[in-house]
Amino acid sequence: MARNKSTDPSTGVDGTKPKKQKKQRWYHQVWDAYKMTRTEDPAVTWIMLAVFVGILAVAIGIGLAWGPWVYTLIVGLPFAFLGSLFVLTRRAETAAYSRIDGQPGAARAALGTIRRGWTFDDEPVALNPQQDLVFRGIGRAGVVLVGEGPAHRVSKLLDAEKRRITRVLPNVPVTTIQCGNGEDQVPLKKLARTVQKLRPTLTKPEVAEVSKRLRALGGAKLPIPKGIDPTRARPDRKGMRGR
Repeated sequence: MARNKSTDPSTGVDGTKPKKQKKQRWYHQVWDAYKMTRTEDPAVTWIMLAVFVGILAVAIGIGLAWGPWVYTLIVGLPFAFLGSLFVLTRRAETAAYSRIDGQPGAARAALGTIRRGWTFDDEPVALNPQQDLVFRGIGRAGVVLVGEGPAHRVSKLLDAEKRRITRVLPNVPVTTIQCGNGEDQVPLKKLARTVQKLRPTLTKPEVAEVSKRLRALGGAKLPIPKGIDPTRARPDRKGMRGR
């Protein structure tokens, strides 16, 4: 009688345990961020180097003026390293926004950097065939609608969605924001900060109630192509009888 194979969920089909994925070290993450940033911003290497050397020069200058320069050099090394990392962080953020700017869903990616205080739906609540999108967020400042696309098109989507929400929640403030590089639009890199600056007006229980009502309201309805409506189609009875 053949023996049953091990039923241990930690083993594979052949009875061997899968290899554990190695955790990525922090310096690997820094290197990946540097490579991504260098692709979009070739000057980042020289800027980081200039900051590193500049901080060390200041440390040595202080040492020559007030005491042994070797000690101030040792103290200045970690500050120079942190200064370079700070420059890399800021340039990497700008490079990341430049990389996705103009792509559908870029506004949702930028809004995802808001850690707390706001909840945004993963899917758009309004869209059109031209791939203009509207994303909805709920927070202490009420409801925020963020649209991406040309101003003359996305403004219609924002106004229609605002009217739909106002009918259900007449006493809740609804803020509309256009994300883009046009006139009266908020650039992608400033979108998260613009939302965070909105003034809180609701309590936490009120935010929970608003979220509950908006979930019942539903999201976007995908546009149906012109032609036969599948919900109204009728079967060909003659064809079904073989005529």
